[in-house]
Amino acid sequence: MGYLSCLLILTSLALTYAVGGDVCVSGHDSGPVFEEQPTGQIYPEGLTEGKVTLTCQARASPAATYRWRLNGSEVVFGADPRYTLVAGNLVITNPRHDRDTGSYQCLAINRCGTIVSRAANLKFGYLHDFPPESRSPQTAYEGAGTFLACQPPAHYPALSYRWFVNEFPSFVQPDGGRWFVSQVTGNLYVAKSQANDTGNYFCFTTISMDISTKSIFSKAIQLTVKSAPSIRVRFPAETYALAGHSAQLECFAYGNPVPKLRWRKLEGVLSAKALASADGPILTLPDLNFEDEGMYECEAYNSEGRDTYQGRIVVQAQPEWLQVMSDSEVEISSELHWSCMAAGKPRPTIRWLRNGQPLSTQTPLLTLPHNKLMMECKPRAAPKPTLFWSRGTELLTNSSRVTVSPDGVLWIYNISRADEGKYTCFAENYLGKANSTGHLSVRDATKITLAPSNADINQGENVTLQCHASHDPTMDLTFTWTMNGVLLDTEEPGQHYHRVEGVKTIGDLVIVNGQLGQAGTYTCSAQTVVDTATASAKLVVRGPPGPPGGLVVKSANETSVELRWSRGYDNHSPISKYLIMGRSKHTHEWRRMRTEPHNIEGNAESAHVNDLRPWMNYEFQVIASNILGSGEPSMPSQMIQTKQAAPTVAPSGLGGGGGDRSELIITWTPMAREYQNGDNFGYILAFRKRDAPTWTVVRVPNVESSRYVYINQSLSPYCPFEVKIKAYNRKGEGPFSQVAVVHSAEEGEIQKNSEQNLGCTIFLQKCKKESADRVRTAGLETMARVSGLRPSTLYHVTVLVYNSAGTGPPSPRTTVITRKPPPNRPPGNISWKIDGSWVTVRWDQVAAMDNESAVLGYKVLYKHEGQSALKVLDKGKTSVRLPLPKDNSYVVLEIRSWGEGGDGAAQEIINEANLSSSSCPLLLLTVALWGLIFIVSAEQWMPHF
Repeated sequence: MGYLSCLLILTSLALTYAVGGDVCVSGHDSGPVFEEQPTGQIYPEGLTEGKVTLTCQARASPAATYRWRLNGSEVVFGADPRYTLVAGNLVITNPRHDRDTGSYQCLAINRCGTIVSRAANLKFGYLHDFPPESRSPQTAYEGAGTFLACQPPAHYPALSYRWFVNEFPSFVQPDGGRWFVSQVTGNLYVAKSQANDTGNYFCFTTISMDISTKSIFSKAIQLTVKSAPSIRVRFPAETYALAGHSAQLECFAYGNPVPKLRWRKLEGVLSAKALASADGPILTLPDLNFEDEGMYECEAYNSEGRDTYQGRIVVQAQPEWLQVMSDSEVEISSELHWSCMAAGKPRPTIRWLRNGQPLSTQTPLLTLPHNKLMMECKPRAAPKPTLFWSRGTELLTNSSRVTVSPDGVLWIYNISRADEGKYTCFAENYLGKANSTGHLSVRDATKITLAPSNADINQGENVTLQCHASHDPTMDLTFTWTMNGVLLDTEEPGQHYHRVEGVKTIGDLVIVNGQLGQAGTYTCSAQTVVDTATASAKLVVRGPPGPPGGLVVKSANETSVELRWSRGYDNHSPISKYLIMGRSKHTHEWRRMRTEPHNIEGNAESAHVNDLRPWMNYEFQVIASNILGSGEPSMPSQMIQTKQAAPTVAPSGLGGGGGDRSELIITWTPMAREYQNGDNFGYILAFRKRDAPTWTVVRVPNVESSRYVYINQSLSPYCPFEVKIKAYNRKGEGPFSQVAVVHSAEEGEIQKNSEQNLGCTIFLQKCKKESADRVRTAGLETMARVSGLRPSTLYHVTVLVYNSAGTGPPSPRTTVITRKPPPNRPPGNISWKIDGSWVTVRWDQVAAMDNESAVLGYKVLYKHEGQSALKVLDKGKTSVRLPLPKDNSYVVLEIRSWGEGGDGAAQEIINEANLSSSSCPLLLLTVALWGLIFIVSAEQWMPHF
């Protein structure tokens, strides 16, 4: 009983290890155990003549056999020769993405059991090329951070990224953490831009797979690092130069973009002689005069900002005699007065010389109008002499009004005419005595009795600065005026300054047509030979504002830009508003731009310009205004291009027709540059047979294209098609146009004739249902004139060649629209006036109706004795002056309008130079259209019906 039970158990155990009919012997056999399992692999897509090996090795007794599954299905070896089993490994020859991608598992089998490996994925790696289109340039600002986008193409698996600049292999280095390349996006980041970072940057990508590596790089991205201007070369704060000479100021600035320079004079207008150098680094002022003196400013500007520097030019002048002495003969012991006046800047110092030697200062002869007087006595003596003074016979001693110093200087205070007389200085020592005598004359002091007052005028107005003075009647009085220390020439004709003449004590200055440059401090000097009195006043000249400065474009999008500027000088009248003017690269006229805000107030220094066209180059100016008018515009901004956008309008002129059999020709007007809105521009055509459900759509990539030919042998002649068109560019597509109807080509015509020579037959047909007119040419002519056509009519034209054998096939049909007819009305309301042997004829303009061609001008045909002359006048001219014949003959004038449609109806004027015995020339005007006759004399005229 026990034996039997044990036997049954062993038998049962043996059966559980039976596999495939074989029995796994316990203690002898062992089931499979993996030593190597397949791992996932990435195979380069498109690689030919390659292999993939998926490993699978198991330890087993007896040895294991192997099978493979792909995506859960059995791999059948032999069915596909690309699959090979090598010692358990699966070898795939020339793997293909469409058949071999998937999850692979290895099965190891023996009589003891079956094991299944982990799944291993076979994937195909790829790295497409970067797009061939150029990358948009990018701007960074010095000191600020930015990034460059790599935008890698489609790929698998992940890429590694590097960047190089300008040329391979000049790779970007971290530079202490200033640069960073993201290994997730591939973007290149810079923490702080520097001027030398400007260059062309390339994104360099690498894909690594199990059996190969591939690298590609992008198109260049141009990086420009911009910086605001910084003036580094500066002219002196004060530059001194002589009148008549030249002066140069130097100014140079760093910056990116390269700064532009412009000069201006802060106190007035820059002289025209300096304009040739007003936008360069050296301002040259030739032939200086005193009006050139003032403060000058150099401004450096670019799109990122501006910098300014100021300095003054001081114009000086060498001394110049205003009044000189002349030779004189006088009696002994009499008085002699010599006047000596000079001008210059700075004011000259006057010295007197006698026989080339300085006049001795020991002589006590002085004539001074001051209330105190100093007379020196300095004889040459040794030992030092004793000095004392006398007036006449009176010895002078110290008192309240008279002081004699120990060194012999005589002081007299509160001088009056009673102090006039002879003064003698006595000097003596033990070696001897000496004296010197002089005469003191006392004169009334020169005084300003009516001083000029501060004045305030508007530009262009006149103003009088008054200056009256009193003086000693025994001396001459002279008035001079200076402006800001510069002597004015009031004698030169045609200048702004004039002196009021006539009254000796009045020296008023009249300033005519005052300009901004005449503003300043005016000083009147009343001078005699012994003293000068002065008085000053300030003149303010108010005018329109000066030009704004530092105009820059800070940002631009598709249809607007932001402008910034700095205030110019208000010229003493507050700025009330600004106007912004602009023009595109394709126009020449400045026009007022739409802005936000619409009304730019006088305290503004920025505004947005709206309603611009995308992808257009613009430049701008700013004009300041005040109550006195508008000033000069600012210097133009740099040319800026708005960003690209999808087209917003459809092409115009959609039509077509004609062509050869089986052709549909579609034509349109190419889009003007200002409506393209971006690059990579082209056209999208959609057409279908009338009432068909679907459209055929084609792209025409050339911006200059204006014609598309669709060929289909199944096209019926003159079949109507519905056609529409739209534009596209890099940013997208625009709207479709309205649908137009265009017909396919008509059936060709073949004509026979009996002509034996060679020539051409031209068919003209107004519409399909009408018969064609026919014009023939002989020989090999390639041009013919066709007359008798109707105006404003569409004609279809076909040309056929013929010879003695018959007529050849027709040319492709073209269409011609004749022009509108000219006005059928002659010029009306004709009048004339005779002046001697000439006559002036006038007429009213001819207005064209809607169905007539526009009048471009007038033709006047002058006919006399079989000869004629034709004058062609512009539209704006409605008169002509012509000679009359000297003999008793007729002159016929025909006046008619002309334009694109030809010549209009004529008025005819017949002039008889001398009728009967009258010596007065007469004109006879015949108006054939109205049947009126005008008899006209030289003195008066009126119509006779």
